[in-house]
Amino acid sequence: MNHSKLIYIVEDEKDIADLVAEALSQFGFETATFRTGGQALHQINQRRPDLCIVDLGLPDMDGLGLVRELGDNRGLGVMILTGRGSLPDRVLGLEIGADDYIIKPFDPRELVARVNSLLRRLEKHRPEDSVADSEARARFDRWTFHPATLTLESCEGQSETLSSAEAELLKVLLGSPRQVLSRDQLMGKLMGRESMPFDRSIDVRMSRIRKKIEADPKNPRIIKTVYGVGYLFAAEVSWEA
Repeated sequence: MNHSKLIYIVEDEKDIADLVAEALSQFGFETATFRTGGQALHQINQRRPDLCIVDLGLPDMDGLGLVRELGDNRGLGVMILTGRGSLPDRVLGLEIGADDYIIKPFDPRELVARVNSLLRRLEKHRPEDSVADSEARARFDRWTFHPATLTLESCEGQSETLSSAEAELLKVLLGSPRQVLSRDQLMGKLMGRESMPFDRSIDVRMSRIRKKIEADPKNPRIIKTVYGVGYLFAAEVSWEA
């Protein structure tokens, strides 16, 4: 990977912001730090980063609100770095659009490794990767999925925008239709590792996708849960250029 990537660090504690910036700079990343969410949003309009690392305890706004707003920028990675380590906080952070969630205190080496992993995943969805990837689309049920733009279009004209994390998972499911995939298999395909105990990131992403494609998300017929095993993408899938 080319490490000349730009990372914005939105953190009001100077010591922590400096620690994150130093760790990333040692691996060739370009960084900029902001004490408030407002400062970060203003700069994003001037120069768009590849990834934002966001603390939830910001002085001018709720960090979760900032994460939600950043998640609306297609292809912009969002990593939460916070002292809020409860399961509800982690689930909510992932549910509103974060791609990863790291709890303070943290090991700078793990942070850098997670940043590298996230950026690699985001790279797969850049529309400029190749002409073929930018034009390919998948049809299933009443939906057409455009990986390059992270969008879904229904035959009735409805449009949905996916976060990068949702798009990654949907692409994996579309690549293995009518096969039962366990959480460990899905985590392996997405992140190259097995799921950790109490890791609900796959379930959270699955819930978000269902809300966008299922007529009744509580009784899904496209993405089915196979209890005790994993998930089944039940619809027929066809890919076309």
